[in-house]
Parts: sequence; C-alpha cells; structure tokens
Amino acid sequence: MKILALTQFLRGDKQADRVVPPSGHTAWLTSFTAATMTFLAVFALALSLAAGRLAERWGDALARSATIRISAPAGQMDAQTRAVLDVLAITPGVERARAMDDAEQRALLEPWFGPNLPLDALPIPRLVEVTEDDTGYDAEGLRQRLAAEAPGAVLDDHTRWRKPLAVAAGRLRMLGITSILLIGASMAAMITLAANAALAANAQVIRVLRLVGARDAYIARAFVRRFTLRALAGSAIGAVAGMIGVALLPSADVAGGFLTGLGFQGAGWLLPFLIPPAAALVAFFATRFAAFRKLKELT
Repeated sequence: MKILALTQFLRGDKQADRVVPPSGHTAWLTSFTAATMTFLAVFALALSLAAGRLAERWGDALARSATIRISAPAGQMDAQTRAVLDVLAITPGVERARAMDDAEQRALLEPWFGPNLPLDALPIPRLVEVTEDDTGYDAEGLRQRLAAEAPGAVLDDHTRWRKPLAVAAGRLRMLGITSILLIGASMAAMITLAANAALAANAQVIRVLRLVGARDAYIARAFVRRFTLRALAGSAIGAVAGMIGVALLPSADVAGGFLTGLGFQGAGWLLPFLIPPAAALVAFFATRFAAFRKLKELT
C-alpha cells in the first residue's frame, strides 16, 4: 500500500497540478533554497566529520605514547639518560623506549627556530620517546622511580593533550549536527513561506475548485507534490555541487598535515546522498502544514 501511495504521489494528477503555478518566484525560491541549504549541509557534514577524525587521530597517536624530558648539566646528561632507559627497560607495560638524537630534536625545533640550531650551546632537555604496550604502565609509579633514579627526568604521558582532543571531537560532531538541524529548519521556513505565497496567489482558483466539489485534501496534495519534487530536485543539485566542492578541497600533500583527511572518506561519500531525500521529507511536511492552514484561512 505504501509503495502504491508513493507511486501515485510521484505520478500526480494533471488536473490537480494545474492549481500550482509551474513557474514563478515560488518555484524559483523553493528550488534555490533547497539547493543552497543542501550545499551548506554537505560542507557542514564534511568539515565536522573531518575535524572529528583529525581530533581522534591525534588522540590515538598520543594515547600509547609518552615523552620523558631530561634536564641536567651537560656532564650528567648521558648518565641520567642511561638511568632513565634502565628504569624503562624493567617497567611493566613499556613496549619500547629510545632517546632521541640531536638530529631528531633539531628537526622537531626547526619549524620554530629555523635550521642549523646549535643544540650544544642551548640548555635544551634530552627527550626520550616511550611507547606502551596493550596493558599500559603505572604512570605514577614510573614518576616515582624516575625521581629516585634520575631527578632531572619528567614524564609527560600526554593526558593533558588527549582530554581536550576528545572533548573537541565530541563538540565538533555536535556542532555539525546542530548546523544541519538549523539548515533544515531554515529550509522548512522558506518552503512554508513559498507555499503560502503560492496558495494566496491561487485563492480564486481554489474557490472555483471548491465550488465544483474539490476537497481540501485534493488541493493540498497538488501543492505538496509539486513543492516536494521541487525541493528534491534542488537539493540533488546542491548535493552534487557540495560534493564537487569538497572534492576540490586541498589534499594533505598540498595543504600540509593539519588538513589531513579533510572532507569525506570511503563510505562517507554516500552520506550526502541522504540529504536530498531528507530535504524532500522536510518540504513534504512543511508544505502540508502550510497548505492545510492556508486553506482553512481561505474558507
């Protein structure tokens, strides 16, 4: 029954369709609004998903890694570094630990201080990279052992970095969902206004139809069908344009690591195809509500 009703709705009634103007400012407004709002929705969806993935990727990268900074006089640096590595070698939960050499530390500092940084002349701490296994280690216990064996060593388990990233990922997703809901509400409001204008412009035709026995449900169905199909067509155009725009965004190789993963990935490219049916559904209920309310006013 539902399939039959949908088929009849899409096929329409030629006599009823004459009630709705095939062109004019209401037709243009409906299609343009649906296309524009869908275009914005595609970008809101793409950017929120990409930002969430980026925050999660950073969080995952930091989750199993830690850094130990060793600050000591030049004469004690090597001894304290060996002491730290000895402690890490017998610490349960530590999978790998290694001290970064001067070339690696120079590469880390180069974006801020430029090339050829004289590490020997600067009091820069030695960094030890720690990778934990699946079981993890006792961070507080490790801090206490480091304090006893190497007083100049400080453990940074990246907790202060992971928590803000997790919060940011959640808020970015919520921001994307909120943006899409606001876009849908704006589209519903604009389509309602367009439907009201079309109904008011055809008030005389509606009165004649009533005189010959047409029911309000018959008249409203014609408006709902025409505006729903206009919104679907406009939204489809906006979705295609939005996907093209997302595809043209800079790639990671061109834009750098910060923009890695920007846009849709994998099956995520199918998500924009869900927006036109959703836009048509919004148009259906918005036009139906506006039509019956306006027809009641014209009684």
